[in-house]
Amino acid sequence: MRIEDSVALVTGANRGLGRAFTRTLLDRGARRVYAGARDPGTVPAGEGITPVKLDITNPEDIADAVRRHPDVTLLINNAGVSGGGSLLASPVEGIRGDFETNFFGTLNVSRAFAPVLAANGGGALVNVLSVLSFVTMGPSGSYSASKSAEWSLTNALRLELREQGTQVLGVHVGYIDTDMAAHITGPKNRPEDVVAQVLDALAEGRHEVLADDLTRTVKGALSGDLAGLYPALA
Repeated sequence: MRIEDSVALVTGANRGLGRAFTRTLLDRGARRVYAGARDPGTVPAGEGITPVKLDITNPEDIADAVRRHPDVTLLINNAGVSGGGSLLASPVEGIRGDFETNFFGTLNVSRAFAPVLAANGGGALVNVLSVLSFVTMGPSGSYSASKSAEWSLTNALRLELREQGTQVLGVHVGYIDTDMAAHITGPKNRPEDVVAQVLDALAEGRHEVLADDLTRTVKGALSGDLAGLYPALA
């Protein structure tokens, strides 16, 4: 995937990692970036940036984005939520909300733009996942379950989109220094560093990014005994 002269659509582009994607894509030579957000007025204006009203849980928003932007060659599914909490103690509505955004929202945007990518030569699709795709930590059962489902979705899309020449990249990362992780006091990744790894991986034709030591350690432990990931089971 060539970033130079590409046309990208970034979901959840109004802050945090999405905003970093928008800036860095332009710095690396993207011709245009469509910056999707529920409220496009929250997207910082700039040359090469086109704010797009896009709630990925709203089918009308998705259909309108496809109709208005048929030149997309790079889709970055960055939008996500973490509002569910415990699978047993939290309201089901919040758990359902995590899946509606993280799984079904990502699925619906991907389905809608797959023909666009095909018509423009294949291009690439990026799904921003999490280390919590691999493991559950603390009271994050709902988010982890939705991100694990999104990881499986990413693997399935990679196979289904292969025939049309679309590169699919899954991005697994620990805490990022954004509003979503503002309550975390431990080490965090800089959004710009994560974006740099993603764009490098696209250029190299890779399928997956493990963005930090924590994520690489957890991924490597998946083949071991469950007690290695969950000491309480020992």
